[in-house]
Formats: sequence, C-alpha cells, structure tokens
Amino acid sequence: MKCGRWDIGVCSWSLQAELDGVIGSVRSMGIDRLHLAVRGIDAAAVGAQLATNGIAVSCTMMDFPQEDYSSLEAIKLTGGVGPDDCWEANKQSFEAAVAATVALGVTYLSLHAGFIDESNPVYAQKFKDRITCLADIAAAEGIMLLLETGQESATDLKAFLEELSHPALGVNFDPANMILYDKGEPLEALRVLAPWIKHVHIKDATRTTEPGTWGAEVPWGDGEVQADAFVNALKEIGYAGAIAIEREAGDSRVADITAAVERLSRFVD
Repeated sequence: MKCGRWDIGVCSWSLQAELDGVIGSVRSMGIDRLHLAVRGIDAAAVGAQLATNGIAVSCTMMDFPQEDYSSLEAIKLTGGVGPDDCWEANKQSFEAAVAATVALGVTYLSLHAGFIDESNPVYAQKFKDRITCLADIAAAEGIMLLLETGQESATDLKAFLEELSHPALGVNFDPANMILYDKGEPLEALRVLAPWIKHVHIKDATRTTEPGTWGAEVPWGDGEVQADAFVNALKEIGYAGAIAIEREAGDSRVADITAAVERLSRFVD
C-alpha cells in the first residue's frame, strides 16, 4: 500500500499487541511496513517472523526506561539522554538497539533525545557530547540515528544539527509533536528540516489552550496538521522515504489507523 510515492507503514507500539497481533493487524490493513520498537527484542527471531509474513521494517525505534510522560515537566527532567544517573545504562541500551537494527538489516534508528536547551551552557554541551557519542556508535555500524521532532522548535533542531554536522544524524519528522509540544507549525517545520528528514510519522493533534500542558492527539485528518497539505508538502520537498502511522491515544487505535491508511492511499502522486 502506498501514498503516492511513499510506502505506508505503522508504528508497532501503536497497535498495543505482541508481535503476532501486530502482524495480524498490519496484514488486515493491506500494508507491509513497520516502524519497529526494538528495545529488548530478539532481533533474529523477530526478523525471521516478519520476513515469513512479508513485512519490512522502515526504521527501528527505542525509548529509555526512565522516561516519564505523565507531564511536560516530568518528561523534561527524565527524557532522552539528559539524566546523568541513567547515562551509562542508556548508552548500553542504545548499543543493543543498534545491534538489533543491524541484525534486522535496517538503516535508521529513531528516538527522542530529550529537550535541546541552549539557555544552560553546561547542559547544552553535555547534550551535544552525548548525542555525538550515540551518533558515533551508530556510524560505526552503518546506521543513522534519527532524532524525533517536537521537543524543541524546528529552527533550534536545525541549529543543533548544523553545529554537530554529523553524517550519522538525521530526523524522524512527527508533525503532531510540533503541535502537542507547542513548538511551531508542522508545514513550516517540515521545510526547515527537509535536508535531514529520513523518516516521517503520520500523526495529528490539536494545540493546547493552557500553556505548560500538552495538546491532544486526534485521528489523522481531524487535527491541525492539515493532512492533505502535509502530504503535498512532503512531495514539494522531494521526500523519498517511508511514512509510518502513529496513534498513541484513543480507544479505537486499529480503526483509527485503518482509516488513516485508507485516506493516505487515496492520495495520487
């Protein structure tokens, strides 16, 4: 199943199921791509099962065990590579995720790195050093580390990527996160980050009316991303990768994802 020139996939964690259930859902939707969560998996066994079912992995993903998404303040404190007491364990976890990505024959590994904060020079330098360290680990194995958008503005992320200028760093672009974290307009951000974008999430949201809180995630096409304009903007920037539907809220995820697949598949390049 394609949306114009792009293969349509889904984020494995969105389906809230073990691998058999994920495979069943993907096959029922008529798609054959996954953005696959790999922390703690048996890559050889998972890869064999996916191959048997004709399912490819467009990108892998890892999170960090200490991350607390209960509030914006909590994730600012616990997110990504920031917490000092978790750094060594997180680096080892990243190395394992890179190994799994290699074993699966995948080029890209995505994560939320944490909040870029240039207002604190000590923290900012530590953040840069740690992301460079992870990018070096990825590069040594022929993998590219993709930083997911949303926890900072597109211009701040662009400046960060330009300063590090690391060949193994790219972007997994999530338009809804720009709205959920109130960090700018997705269409503008897409154009700002275009040179680094290697993988794209299909996710929608509405912006918060209460500063300091998240917006609300909604089904694709029901929010402020401007679904059709976003797909056209992908075409305008010459995006050539895969797109993966992510749904992290609601009580009807499979139905919402299926509806997104149907809507995307009607797009004509």
